[in-house]
Amino acid sequence: MAELLFFSGTMDCGKSTLALQMEHNHRARGRRGLVFTKHDRAGEAVLSSRLGLSHAALEVHDDLDFWDLVVEQATGGRVIDYLICDEAQFYTAVQVEQLAKLVDEMHIDVYAFGITADFRTELFPGSRRLIELADRIQVPQVEALCWCGRRATHNARVVDGDMVVEGEQVVVGDISGGSTATVEYEVLCRRHYMRRMTSHAARAQAASPEVLPFDLDLCPLPGSGRDAADASSDESRSGLA
Repeated sequence: MAELLFFSGTMDCGKSTLALQMEHNHRARGRRGLVFTKHDRAGEAVLSSRLGLSHAALEVHDDLDFWDLVVEQATGGRVIDYLICDEAQFYTAVQVEQLAKLVDEMHIDVYAFGITADFRTELFPGSRRLIELADRIQVPQVEALCWCGRRATHNARVVDGDMVVEGEQVVVGDISGGSTATVEYEVLCRRHYMRRMTSHAARAQAASPEVLPFDLDLCPLPGSGRDAADASSDESRSGLA
């Protein structure tokens, strides 16, 4: 039976690479499908990965109706077995419902790939609806890593070197009202996301003592250090008495 699968995770976990691999595998077995994407890093109408692989794709605009498009293609005699839908977090909730309808009514497999939450840790509309409707949700096996080496769980937006947690959900270029701002994204573990500690901030503080909240291994606990030594000395004297 056809399924709606949602492959979800942070940036850098190999979603687009997996989408390209699945497209190759299905086409190599004689299946016929369509590839979609939106706001890809390489530009419009292309699905690309950070490894340098790419494939031509149909650009998804907000007014695209997946149901009408596929029905039109099928009516014209084109067989469609599956859809590859990359950057699905940017799709509208209605478009996700159209994808689900294609699975249920036309028995077309839909493989959607996207980021779960934005830089504010809020679900994207497309991702939220996919979580609600998908037959299965899978996390890619490749783990994205924070600069500290821990598993990355959050996407951070960095503007001119500073991490921000407010602003428009989707930002591609200038966000400063006319002046040019450098906008970058970085994946962080929860600990460093909550501390607003990007790799740039970590390098800047590497030569200076870390401010609150302190690391436990840098702060003596009650009963450690001199207190522990005094307690040990008292016990020794008591044993000699």
